[in-house]
Amino acid sequence: MSDEVLRIEDLTIALRVEGRDHPAVEGVNLTIGRGEVVGLVGESGCGKSLTALSVAGLLTAPMHVSNGRILIEGQDVARLSNRSLRSLRGDRIAMIFQEPMTALNPLMTIGDQIGEMFVLHRGLGARAARKAAIAALDRVQVPGAARRVDDYPHQLSGGMRQRVMIAIALACDPALLIADEPTTALDVTIQAEIIDLILELCREQGTAVLMISHDLGLVARICNRVAVMYAGHLIEEQAAERIFLSPHHPYTRGLVGALPRLGRRLTEGQAALTEIPGTVPAILDYGAGCRFAPRCTRAMAHCAAATPETTQLPQGGRIRCFLHD
Repeated sequence: MSDEVLRIEDLTIALRVEGRDHPAVEGVNLTIGRGEVVGLVGESGCGKSLTALSVAGLLTAPMHVSNGRILIEGQDVARLSNRSLRSLRGDRIAMIFQEPMTALNPLMTIGDQIGEMFVLHRGLGARAARKAAIAALDRVQVPGAARRVDDYPHQLSGGMRQRVMIAIALACDPALLIADEPTTALDVTIQAEIIDLILELCREQGTAVLMISHDLGLVARICNRVAVMYAGHLIEEQAAERIFLSPHHPYTRGLVGALPRLGRRLTEGQAALTEIPGTVPAILDYGAGCRFAPRCTRAMAHCAAATPETTQLPQGGRIRCFLHD
């Protein structure tokens, strides 16, 4: 069996408005191997969550995959029927969302929601599924799992609800876990605890992880590779340690430069953090040329007229920028 879990090839996601398609995500290529953690970063509105939803087969109208392939262990998600997708989700693909309170069903006990995974994907009966749900809660370190299994989501803290989401996501040992800002809604004191739990369980199972985050410090700590998105384009991809030490794309440099660092004032004196001027354009405002050009301090005349192709970096990785042709 191949060690490649996810392969995205030339993915384009379009927004259909008045019968016309407008590309929201365009020409994305990405692979993730078994047990690998890949970070997907960028500002809000860059297409990170759309890419993740397309991988999980969760896009809804007016968004749709208009081109490309999304292969999970060789199966093209974009070509599967809804019935096949339901069989794949929860079994081979799992997703953890930002806000567990809106992802969990408030009318079902957490035990029933976890147990549902074992009923649907493993064919267990009600009693065996309840027992498996208690074991899943134990795995994610929920105290008193046998007692809490009958609780409803509103009876749990935010951290405990996210542990339940992890238990549901990893119940059937998926090949790929998509974590979309999994700690955004949590208190900062337990964010690291939740991330470490996700990584520990995924390492045990050899699960590949696509980590979507605005937190560059988190991505630097846990990811093997990092892919940067801007306005629907994947504009740079490198090994994690390299992209933070030597970012190449002007946008990536801006993101890394805006990252606060302990001790910076001692070495560089008091100075404001780097700021990227402007905002990410709306999908309907994408024009010709490099989409970052209006905000780029190093833009050249032809940046506004032509779209750069993706090229390989000499030391490994890829970039989409005329400065590196």
